[in-house]
Amino acid sequence: MSVLHDYAAGITQAPLLPLSDDPTGGASRFDEVIGPEGTLRPAWKSMASATLGLTPTEVARVDAEIARALADDGVTYTHRDGARPWRLDPFPLVLEASTWNSLQTGLAQRAELLNAIMADVYGDQRLLADGVIPAAAVVAHPGFIRAVARPSIGTTHPLLMTATDLGRDADGEWRVLADRVQAPSGLGYAMTNRAVVSRLLPELHREAEVHRLEPFFAAFRDALLQCAAVDDTDPRVVVLSPGTHSETAYDQAFLANSLGFPLVQGSDLVVSEGSVWIKPPRWPRSKPVDRVDVILRRVDSEWSDPLELRGDSRLGVAGLVEAVRRGRVRVVNGLGAGVLENPALLPFLPAACERLLGEQLRLPAAPAWWCGDDGLDRVLQRLRDDPESILVRTLVGRTVSTSGTQLEAMIAAHPYRFVGIERLPLSQAPVWGPGAEARARTLVVRAFTLRHGPAYRTLAGGLATARDDAGAPLTKDVWVRKADAAESDQGLPSATPRAMEPSIPAFAPRALADMYWAGRYAERAEDALRLVIATQALVDRPAGDRSAASGVLLGVLRRLAGSRSLAAEADLRSALVDAGRSGSAAHALTGMRTALEGVRDQLSGDTWRVFSYADRAIATLRESTHPSSVADAAEQMLTGVLSLHGVTASMIRDTGWQMIEAGRYLERALQVCTLLSAVTASRSQTADRDVLDAVLLAAESLVTHRRRYRGYGRVRSILELLVKDAANPRSIAFSLDRVQASLAAMPDSTGSTRPERLLHEIIASVEAVPVTVLAARTEDGVREALVAFLAETSSAVARLSHAIEQLHVEGGPPALEMSSLSLIEEMTRS
Repeated sequence: MSVLHDYAAGITQAPLLPLSDDPTGGASRFDEVIGPEGTLRPAWKSMASATLGLTPTEVARVDAEIARALADDGVTYTHRDGARPWRLDPFPLVLEASTWNSLQTGLAQRAELLNAIMADVYGDQRLLADGVIPAAAVVAHPGFIRAVARPSIGTTHPLLMTATDLGRDADGEWRVLADRVQAPSGLGYAMTNRAVVSRLLPELHREAEVHRLEPFFAAFRDALLQCAAVDDTDPRVVVLSPGTHSETAYDQAFLANSLGFPLVQGSDLVVSEGSVWIKPPRWPRSKPVDRVDVILRRVDSEWSDPLELRGDSRLGVAGLVEAVRRGRVRVVNGLGAGVLENPALLPFLPAACERLLGEQLRLPAAPAWWCGDDGLDRVLQRLRDDPESILVRTLVGRTVSTSGTQLEAMIAAHPYRFVGIERLPLSQAPVWGPGAEARARTLVVRAFTLRHGPAYRTLAGGLATARDDAGAPLTKDVWVRKADAAESDQGLPSATPRAMEPSIPAFAPRALADMYWAGRYAERAEDALRLVIATQALVDRPAGDRSAASGVLLGVLRRLAGSRSLAAEADLRSALVDAGRSGSAAHALTGMRTALEGVRDQLSGDTWRVFSYADRAIATLRESTHPSSVADAAEQMLTGVLSLHGVTASMIRDTGWQMIEAGRYLERALQVCTLLSAVTASRSQTADRDVLDAVLLAAESLVTHRRRYRGYGRVRSILELLVKDAANPRSIAFSLDRVQASLAAMPDSTGSTRPERLLHEIIASVEAVPVTVLAARTEDGVREALVAFLAETSSAVARLSHAIEQLHVEGGPPALEMSSLSLIEEMTRS
């Protein structure tokens, strides 16, 4: 039986039962899939043959594969308590072409209206002077930026992109719930949703004949390039992000990656001589050379310039407002756009539309009343008569949680700060949930509108959000069907290629630092995992000299990562799963993930499978107490880490790749030094042999040693292979040679910089030391020369790392987390 057939039967039999997420008490609702007569709506009826295949078993399979695909791609959003997995429902929201055509007309008009309002509010302010919009509703909003409120820096089109949160009322009519113009988010998530659903439901997607989203992205890229000065034939565009702590960091990185523009943070940019530049290494001693012409802003306006706006912000660029005043850089959306998200504007938009555009407002909003005028009495009366029928929000859009007389007192004290909005019975759609069934849940749809050429165009698609039985948010892909199969996608012509010279994107020092540490953490994770596998193999052996050999390897592990338990197996398990244990595999993976998230726009989507493999292995290990599960989990995690080598092998050999390589091989040299501490003392013949074989296994050189030396390991042969052999990729000599090659390729290297001088000394020291001296033992069995060599080499490599960071990378101040609502909360708080 089809899931949608069961869904239709359920809602037809009990149409007035309240939904679990229904604050209106079960009011009649418009269903997006099933019509009043209990049959599929036209959009779904046209896909009838494919919908018959949506059995509970099939939908459950697709739902599980969606979760796995999103995890493999590292799709997350950040909430107050940290990163959460992005959730996507298997059922798309499907809209007919006729429905969409009327809606997109209203959305285009609304974008044009908001653009005109912003130009007026920050320009001549005729709307405020004539009372069309109350001045108090505007100037009291924290998003009103006085520093840019002057006609001399105004622009005709300050809004390039708008987002509109929509819902359908009980009659199926679209209503605006909120406008998102500060830094509209969600477009990258919408594209991700489409990629996943279309791949896992191919038959349904083919039958639907929906608009592809890619042409809209091409138009977006073209529109950003057109924002630059007319005489600029090769403009530089960047995406300004608050950083990896942002709730929509994935969305920002996806956009930057898809558009081909660098993702930067405030610390990556600098204002010099009135223009914005990508900060060069060793600024301000070095002169910037890469000027920025257009900034796609994902930082709220008030945080964008600590010099003239919020002095406590570490997210913005000091002097950005002055650069905007001089016309040296275009910021989109324009600084101060956040004032348009003010819900107090909703009651006044119809009059503003007639004044500015000479038209009736086509797309109405949910009924709203500003408490700063006659709307106060209406709101207070509704709160007394039917408090569940109205929402009270502040000017920044936050819903007030208090109620009763306390709420009335708050409003009465400062009425201009509050807005009353009617709570609508929003439309519903099926959501897959526990019990292998589809249940009706309310929807909010986010639509995106772009100024492309002379007019605004709305994305034929979008992002829908609902909540599951537990109240947790999940999203839906939005499918807009074509009126005719021959219709061009998004109604856009093919993009005309721009004639531009190829250029090498500049790397900010912060990005180079992230790549350097990504390489170091990647190698640290790999070596920790190999050491756990080698140690576990000794722990699992029968009794005898096992305890002596395993104790030596455990000692090396504890030297790298400390200790959490005296019991060997418990300590090895902790070395895999305990992210709070510095030096553990989990800690290294966390550090690598953090570093790579800072440069996500530079990386292939395959990168994130590393962490997906590791997360699944750790989850399985936590559930299993069997001793073999430790080695199994370590091997699965190692497979993921090794896949990163394949990803980086396909990267262009630019400075970012060179920094990854330098970090990886510098860390490998350090790790080999620590691993060789296992052979600094001699033991019984059996224990010595076990230790040496384990060292070779942990260094991934066991097979090489057997082929080359045709026998079990001896200290001299192992030292020759792991210290001196420049042809062995696991040796100290090879690692240092690779670091040298990477440093030589860096633009700031001259052959005589301090890192290069230090590296030359280390290489000379390794080449000069005889293996016979290192392998020699004193009377008490200790190889004192080897102990001294390993300590001196480790210390020298640590100094080299510090010198590399000083010359090639800069550590800026930590990112300041923003307190704004998450994307999911924005779309579902209505």
